[in-house]
Amino acid sequence: MILWFTIAQVAVAVAAGLLCTVAGLAGRRPGDVTVGSLALLLLLLIGQVVVAVIAPFAGNAPTGSALEFWVYLVSAVLLPPAAVAWALIERSRWSTVIMGIAALAVAVMVWRMHVIWTVQIG
Repeated sequence: MILWFTIAQVAVAVAAGLLCTVAGLAGRRPGDVTVGSLALLLLLLIGQVVVAVIAPFAGNAPTGSALEFWVYLVSAVLLPPAAVAWALIERSRWSTVIMGIAALAVAVMVWRMHVIWTVQIG
């Protein structure tokens, strides 16, 4: 994994999570800004999939469990679309909060993926 890309993903995920959570608690329903923030997060996660496929061929193999890394990555990629789908089906303020919680969960998962990739001591 690339450190600056990991930090960018975590920053966007935390920003999207706070934005959606605050908007939902303020009574706002899902809108362009909240859904767009999760769309941006999803684009970054798709970029991470590309990096994770190419990195081992470039000599940057994971030091931890590759299976664990990929389970985290696939789960993280599935969270934003699932949260947005839920939000668009049930258009309430609580679905906006759910989008925020999903984004915050992705932030934690991305950092854990970075730890699995780089900081394993055998």
